[in-house]
Amino acid sequence: MFLDEILVAQKCGEAVGIPSICSAHPYVLRQTLKVFKRPLIETTCNQVNQYGGYTGMTPEEFVLYLRKLTNQINIPFEKIILGGDHLGPSVWQDKPADLAMGRAEALVQDYVKAGFAKIHLDCSMRLADDPIRALDVEISAKRVARLARIAEEVGQDLRYVIGTEVPLPGGAMQHDDGICVTAVEDARQTIEITHDAFSLEGLDSAWERVVAVVVQPGVEYGDDFVSPYKSGNTQELTLFIESQPMVYEVHSTDYQTSRALEDLVRDHFAILKVGPALTFAFREAVFSLALMENELFPTNECSNLISVIDDVMIQKPEYWVKYYHGDESERAFKRKYSFSDRIRYYWTDPKVQQAFTKMMQNLNRNPLPVALLTQYAPDVYSVTVEPRELTPESILLAKIQNVLEEYAKACNPGLR
Repeated sequence: MFLDEILVAQKCGEAVGIPSICSAHPYVLRQTLKVFKRPLIETTCNQVNQYGGYTGMTPEEFVLYLRKLTNQINIPFEKIILGGDHLGPSVWQDKPADLAMGRAEALVQDYVKAGFAKIHLDCSMRLADDPIRALDVEISAKRVARLARIAEEVGQDLRYVIGTEVPLPGGAMQHDDGICVTAVEDARQTIEITHDAFSLEGLDSAWERVVAVVVQPGVEYGDDFVSPYKSGNTQELTLFIESQPMVYEVHSTDYQTSRALEDLVRDHFAILKVGPALTFAFREAVFSLALMENELFPTNECSNLISVIDDVMIQKPEYWVKYYHGDESERAFKRKYSFSDRIRYYWTDPKVQQAFTKMMQNLNRNPLPVALLTQYAPDVYSVTVEPRELTPESILLAKIQNVLEEYAKACNPGLR
């Protein structure tokens, strides 16, 4: 498996990594498939599960969805590495352990049967009848091993990721949320206790296929800030993992600079998860196109897409209301522009889709004027020789590609 090649290269001192694209957005996935030779595409337990998740897809349905996309752009489906992220009882934290873990077992089973080969097992969360305190590492490890045993029973040649140092769902709420680099002793404890739990379950062979442990190197983002990676803060972690048969996986690498991404890979944080930054780029492009539409068409002929999206978000606040705080004007701003990009949950809404389709139809009537391209899409127009080739769709894809290119460059040009 390609993940093994990444691991071997890292252990030989090569700064090689792989981006983990955590998104179900069709434009993001289409461009990902075009950019990378061996794309790692992941879904979380909240996005995709046996009950549909917020995408409305089961693991099997997500795989069929991906197959359809690969057929549309004539790319072999077999090149994809499928990953399941945070597989465990997270979705059912409010349930007793027996019920939550039973559902987690079914979740893992469905993912593996559907063809997911990179499995991040996460049982770090306290369940309803657990003691009211942080969950003991030993209990978490035993639950992880229990899920690994289920995965081994239904799958072959799987690769595992362990670890509980995960960021806050949806991004940090404030600038001072106390983002701390994982202590080496905590990383060591996670590895050793999880190893022991695997051994007790008779999973020594599976343990040999644990390729990464999730840690926090001090990267995070919130509504209006990004905590940059600082290599000097992770020197102990970097040295520690060199003695271990695995690398690090990092979540929430969105919005890091090119240099920061390169430094992460060099420091053995070889699996870089990204998602909202890609749909944020899509949102930026959509808004730019909507502003061009406003300049080119009478108000009564425009899609009014930006206002349609906000109206839908207000009518259906469940995906953002817990995350965006402040007075009404502050929350209105965040609905559009927050780095947390909760707007990504609304692109499939029928009203939004209708407005999006109308905007694209309007803008496809005639070539986009160069003056509007330089005003609203300068980062895309500047690298294009022929302005007439810049269709609305190509602008959307180019904005996404700009983000993907940063990861391709940081991980290794050979991924292209």
